[in-house]
Amino acid sequence: QWADGSAYVNHVELVRKARNAEMPPELWTDPLMYQGGSDSFVGPRDPIWASDEAWGIDFEAEVAVISGDVPMGASAEQCGEQIRLLMLVNDVSLRNLIPGELAKGFGFLQSKPATAFSPVAVTPDELGDAWCDGKVHLPLAVALNNKPFGKPDAGMDMIFNFAQLMAHLAKTRELEAGSIVGSGTVSNKQGGLFGSSIANGGVGYCCLAEVRMYETIEAGKPKTPFMRFGDSVRIEMLDGNGASVFGAIEQRVERYVTT
Repeated sequence: QWADGSAYVNHVELVRKARNAEMPPELWTDPLMYQGGSDSFVGPRDPIWASDEAWGIDFEAEVAVISGDVPMGASAEQCGEQIRLLMLVNDVSLRNLIPGELAKGFGFLQSKPATAFSPVAVTPDELGDAWCDGKVHLPLAVALNNKPFGKPDAGMDMIFNFAQLMAHLAKTRELEAGSIVGSGTVSNKQGGLFGSSIANGGVGYCCLAEVRMYETIEAGKPKTPFMRFGDSVRIEMLDGNGASVFGAIEQRVERYVTT
């Protein structure tokens, strides 16, 4: 199975602030999570297929773990012992389809197409000191159309670690070996639109929606467009020596034509 959390509450805060909605206090103690489609994944260099740019095509750069067998009701400590592998994720979102789906009260479906993972998964010990407290303490580098777009630290501002996310999922079900649990979009708390972009000295973003949220909050409306056909995204994590840990996810948006 593939289940994706939202461990970076800063990201959720921005979404709600942009639409003048209050932040439910329980989101600080009980993680958000959705069940993604696990019948069809795509490779790290496969296209992001879409039939219409109007869907609001967005990437979401994340980290994920792959679990061993976890019994129902397992504690976070028990879940942490079952983290077998880690990898990167591009959890593509079709932003303009999300509001209508959420309004129905049943969550994401059409707005979450096939997910891509990094070409390499590593065991936690391979991360050395960067793996601590159930988090990966390394920057996640994102490039949009070959230009630096984000480099937030994946360990910073992660309110729920991977063991806690797994325990949340396991409350009412067993996790079979090979289950994938995502962190949600990596996001660091920053000081507003001007100081948050890489060009202005910030750490940037791991999705387009986040910069659009800053623009909405500070300018009244977003100006950064979602991805269009031909746009590309690269997602990669480097260790302290500058070596690629997981390899890179490199995807281009292409029009899907039904044959």
